[in-house]
Amino acid sequence: MSTFTKMISPVCFCFAACLIAVQPAQAQSANTTFFITSNGIGNGANLGGLAGADNYCQTLAQAAGAGAKTWHAYLSTQAADGKPAVNARDRIGKGPWQNSKGAVVAKDVAELHAANNLTKQTALSEKGDVINGRGDTPNRHDVLTGSQADGTAFAAGEDRTCKNWTSSTQGSAMLGHSDRIGLRDDDASKSWNSSHPSRGPDGGCSQADLKSTGGDGLLYCFAAN
Repeated sequence: MSTFTKMISPVCFCFAACLIAVQPAQAQSANTTFFITSNGIGNGANLGGLAGADNYCQTLAQAAGAGAKTWHAYLSTQAADGKPAVNARDRIGKGPWQNSKGAVVAKDVAELHAANNLTKQTALSEKGDVINGRGDTPNRHDVLTGSQADGTAFAAGEDRTCKNWTSSTQGSAMLGHSDRIGLRDDDASKSWNSSHPSRGPDGGCSQADLKSTGGDGLLYCFAAN
């Protein structure tokens, strides 16, 4: 065996072994159909409306290797300016949905809004990371939804969507707890999608306000196809 062959063989072996090790992770990412955004957009609850939120989900999915699907943010909007309300449950496809580790969080829309498998350990980011919850520093378990527990929009009137995801100052957004834990042992505190409205000194919709109650402007993202 030549000196060159002796030198190159270990390199080829290492490259092949590394390639084999990486492939399962890539395939797993491609099969991801649900995640929580690892970070918020950064402008409080002003997401650029539903289109801006969907684009953010799509961008993060693309970076994680799951961009071949159509991604939508789990958000409702309220009727305003002659436009009808939009229900979060109607935007996310039919399911089933699984996280980046392959765990199914819900088989369909009905199960998602009933006995789902969303927990701190399964509600992972697009990177496969656990989101900080109650007891962690910082707590980031508040996720923007603007939705009632059944995934439908709130009636027009009292703002629960920070002006349909266009305000980073005045307003309020309904939040869910991604870890299903709150201050009390009640259904609202354990709700993944309808726990409590945002609030704060800036008016309720700023990045600082969202952080002040245990959030970061995070979103639930679902593959809709």
